[in-house]
Amino acid sequence: MTPWRLTGWVSVAMLAFAGNSLLCRMALKHTSIDPTSFTLGRLVSGAIMLLVVVRLKRGVVTPANNGNWWSAAALFAYAAGFSFAYVSMTAATGALLLFGAVQATMIGYGLIQGERLRLSQVAGFALALVGLVVLMLPGLATPSMLGSMSMLGAGVAWGAYSLRGKLLQSRGASNPTLMTAGNFARTVPMALVLSLLMWPHLAWDSAGLAYAVVSGALASGLGYAIWYQALPALKATQAATVQLSVPVIAALGGVVFLGERLTLPMLLASAAILGGITLVILEKK
Repeated sequence: MTPWRLTGWVSVAMLAFAGNSLLCRMALKHTSIDPTSFTLGRLVSGAIMLLVVVRLKRGVVTPANNGNWWSAAALFAYAAGFSFAYVSMTAATGALLLFGAVQATMIGYGLIQGERLRLSQVAGFALALVGLVVLMLPGLATPSMLGSMSMLGAGVAWGAYSLRGKLLQSRGASNPTLMTAGNFARTVPMALVLSLLMWPHLAWDSAGLAYAVVSGALASGLGYAIWYQALPALKATQAATVQLSVPVIAALGGVVFLGERLTLPMLLASAAILGGITLVILEKK
């Protein structure tokens, strides 16, 4: 893959990931759709789009290559937590909490597995944790505690999903797009069960459903397929570092499309989180 093509794939994927935050926040802020219905619409449309992509590549989803229920459960927990969190926070705050929790989960797993951090990495990890704490203090970015816990839980679930994907690939799963399509399909019955449990609180309209479908089919389905095209050409640290652009893109999108305001405390907390994670994941020269 040429450098220009790689840059293009990565840029589109990061725009898609940030788009999920913007689309979810727009739907919950400007339409009557509820988080459960948004989650269902996103997962169903994402599953359909990924299955179409698999068919166009002449792939076949079989029990041996279509993911598994544990990975699907982690994916569903991420999607549901993501939607419920965005009821009460801005696109920028949500994206920052999400990707901070994802990186913390993956870094923490590495430490449990015996990886050792240099002094600069320890300092970076501590700086990122301080930034997360500051971000959730009342009067700063002002996310509700329940919303913050929901988004952090979504980040942990997405980190676990990513770690399981790496594990399955190391065991011979050679087609991540196919595996993701199977996992998305398995989340649909989980989302239906959640919808039944939340039946008295369900509400939606055509605009909200359209946001959910675009989020699922384009920002999630096609976004993940494009990301997996670029991922083999990236080092692990490059892949982790480039994803730190997502909260920045989401913040700019929130200002332009949602009229959100970036406060100085939030900017400082964001710099601490992103800078700290960068110290941890960058390779030593």
